[in-house]
Amino acid sequence: QVQIVESGGGLVQPGGSLRLSCAASGFSNRKPMGWYRQVAGKEREDVAYISSTGTYKTYTDSVKGRFTISRLDSGNTMYLEMNKLLPEDTAVYFCYASADRDYWGQGTQVTVST
Repeated sequence: QVQIVESGGGLVQPGGSLRLSCAASGFSNRKPMGWYRQVAGKEREDVAYISSTGTYKTYTDSVKGRFTISRLDSGNTMYLEMNKLLPEDTAVYFCYASADRDYWGQGTQVTVST
């Protein structure tokens, strides 16, 4: 049974940093993974993606140079290091893993505010 659990969200001031973690279990091998974020009333935005080997990474333009996606060398544990956070980064962040379909977790709230 696939299970995906995100953690690490919270309240941070503009310019601050947060590190999100994602643990995906129930897969027989490593999977491509990524993060997307959702603001109520707006479309989902894909934030970052990392290949199953970790060698290929992509970012949406608005986070390039500020966010870094990474994963452990084995299994399906992934991180999103978020620096220089802006109020517009406020959203619920979801981790997903791609197999026969995309699986995602319950999300973790990130709020950037004074």
